[in-house]
Amino acid sequence: QVQLIESGGGLVQAGGSLRLSCAASGRSISDNVVVGWFRQAPGKEREFVAAINWKGSNTLYSDSVKGRLTISKNSAESTVSLVINTLKPEDTAVYYCAATSRPGGPQWFSLVNAYDYWGQGTKVTVSS
Repeated sequence: QVQLIESGGGLVQAGGSLRLSCAASGRSISDNVVVGWFRQAPGKEREFVAAINWKGSNTLYSDSVKGRLTISKNSAESTVSLVINTLKPEDTAVYYCAATSRPGGPQWFSLVNAYDYWGQGTKVTVSS
């Protein structure tokens, strides 16, 4: 079992930046684990944002946010961070991190169903 706890959300002005963190605990994170970030805006479906694999640090980004987000990991601390730059009001959402050890390709890891473990989410509100 893996527990994921997100932090770093809050109220930010448009144009600003924010760093979200996902701390993993429980079963040790193994090299075949992929950690993803998703977000869910009010009244909308949960959508993929970015993912990183624990081994090799290969990254995957949604086209809608590519260029403004950076996902990274700290193996020693078992954390995955998501930095969002040039925040826009449409970035307002609850951001969730998720983890999976099931194999797959880039398209697979952009799917909600690919992930077995989820955090409770951290809310990001961007004011205009």
